[in-house]
Amino acid sequence: MAVSVTSTEAQDGPVTTGFWALTLGSIGVVFGDIGTSPLYAFREAVAGAAQGQPVTRVMVLGVLSLILWALFIVVTAKYVLLLLRADNNGEGGTLSLMALGQRALGRRSWPLLALGVVGASMFIGDSMITPAISVLSAVEGLKLAAPALEHYVVPLTVFILVVLFAVQSGGTARVASAFGPVMVVWFATLAVLGLIHISDDPSVLAAINPWYALDFLLTHGTIGLVTLGAVFLAVTGGEALYADLGHFGRKPIQAGWLYFVLPSLLINYFGQGALVLSDPAAIENSFYRMVPEILLLPLVGLATAATVIASQAVITGAYSLTRQAVHLGLLPRFEVRYTSETHAGQIYLPRVNRLLLIGVLLLVLLFRTSSNLASAYGIAVSTTMVADGIMGFVVIWKLWNWRAATAAALIVPFVVVDMTFFSANLLKLLEGAWVPLLFGIVMAFMIWTWRRGTAILILKTRRIEVPLNDLIKSLEKRPPHIVKGTAVFLTSDPSFVPTALLHNLKHNKVLHEHNVILTIETAQTPRVDLAGRVRMETISDRFSTVRLRFGFMESPNVPKALVIARKLGWQFDIMSTSFFVSRRALKPSAQSGMPLWQDHLFIAMSRSANDATDYFQIPTGRVVEVGTQVTI
Repeated sequence: MAVSVTSTEAQDGPVTTGFWALTLGSIGVVFGDIGTSPLYAFREAVAGAAQGQPVTRVMVLGVLSLILWALFIVVTAKYVLLLLRADNNGEGGTLSLMALGQRALGRRSWPLLALGVVGASMFIGDSMITPAISVLSAVEGLKLAAPALEHYVVPLTVFILVVLFAVQSGGTARVASAFGPVMVVWFATLAVLGLIHISDDPSVLAAINPWYALDFLLTHGTIGLVTLGAVFLAVTGGEALYADLGHFGRKPIQAGWLYFVLPSLLINYFGQGALVLSDPAAIENSFYRMVPEILLLPLVGLATAATVIASQAVITGAYSLTRQAVHLGLLPRFEVRYTSETHAGQIYLPRVNRLLLIGVLLLVLLFRTSSNLASAYGIAVSTTMVADGIMGFVVIWKLWNWRAATAAALIVPFVVVDMTFFSANLLKLLEGAWVPLLFGIVMAFMIWTWRRGTAILILKTRRIEVPLNDLIKSLEKRPPHIVKGTAVFLTSDPSFVPTALLHNLKHNKVLHEHNVILTIETAQTPRVDLAGRVRMETISDRFSTVRLRFGFMESPNVPKALVIARKLGWQFDIMSTSFFVSRRALKPSAQSGMPLWQDHLFIAMSRSANDATDYFQIPTGRVVEVGTQVTI
């Protein structure tokens, strides 16, 4: 049975607000990554085309045409106009798309799961590279303003990044309020600089013709493919448009991109192209060469602010993605701290924050310049884009009820483009692209180990479990000593007796007046309506089952959800209720079904998991833990 309840419970989604306010917010958060690409994308692409040779007009127009049409096809057509419509109850992103595809198929699909895992793993890898390359490329402007400061670029970058990650625990609400205006100033500056320099050589506008892009690729062979890998730097961050769908909505993101961000980016890229055509030596740092020396330091400051905002966006995105992965059973529980009393989506994961900081600092210290780091950038994002494209086909075919041939005709060209960019980035494998690829493989392997170990553990415990109905019948025949109060036993399968209940009966030889078998489920939707939050069923005079359902983007709060059960007749009182939780000590076994080293990895991941009582926000003073030892 279900009940409709009105509640003021904070949801992960945004509070209803004005369209233009949401558009401004999307400019501040969604476009930070792609908006800082002009700092390095054009420079690296032309350098890749030149290969140490003098820069020519053919190179500049070819690169500009490739950037223009990459932004049109990959970002505008694929993400802004198509995939933003594939929302999972208003939410977007790789894992949302995976859940949407599985729901469309009506079953769990291992290929879809694999695509979702690969895409999510690569996104987290991108969350390390984006802060490193963005902040590093901004600070490098100091070398032009004062060449003597060149040796301070890396230390200053490290300092800014350490401060950025250090303030994460305080929440992003105050900083976020300033994101929109700062990024509006940034994009307006990009457009103004571009407009000023297009007059240096107006013929640069000929690059709008796609023939320049095709001719460059056809006549430059391997160099053309290498250049394409650098061109991809201009569209990194395109996947963030889809990932942030739930925060701002489709129309504000589309409006921000089509009417402001895209024109600003294109004008700036063409301005850089015109500058290089008139002065080929400017390719050394074509972005900062767009301003006179007196304005260089203010531009470095503005660029640094923009790159910090871009970094903030992917960091918080990594938090949200990790929480989704935990709720979907892909990773062990992580500690989640809430940094806002009104917005449940503003979270902080201490362990994830530390790991990201370590990874970012290692990248900065290992590569030391944005040009070196550019070789490592792109492979992670292109992999995520390929995964999104394939999963998008399933959604368009099965959920939108298109004919398979029609869906394929729409999505295959996008996948082919994404695969081309992926292949181009693979050419940089030995130059640094192996870093995010290795990280993605490690992440995917850990997720696979966690899911495999969890499945084996469930199978082993299932063999020794007792059906709940059999226990109830046995207790009715020979009732133990009854004590007052309510006992809640957490379990993943309510049809079997929870281990904690069996041990309580075995060792304490007592049974509470009221016993609730509690199961917490994660839905394939981002959120669950309060009307469907609680399902309660009475089994006997002393036993009942309760199912709590949460969306994979929600924060499970058991006490708050159980209050809803009062509408169903249960007089829930937290002070007279004890929560029994089973704490398992895992031991490796030669017959586990996994190699011994993988057993140890799974056990280590289990030990690192956050305590269930904290994760489900159960008051620690009401919890009774029962220890058991299990061989895996």
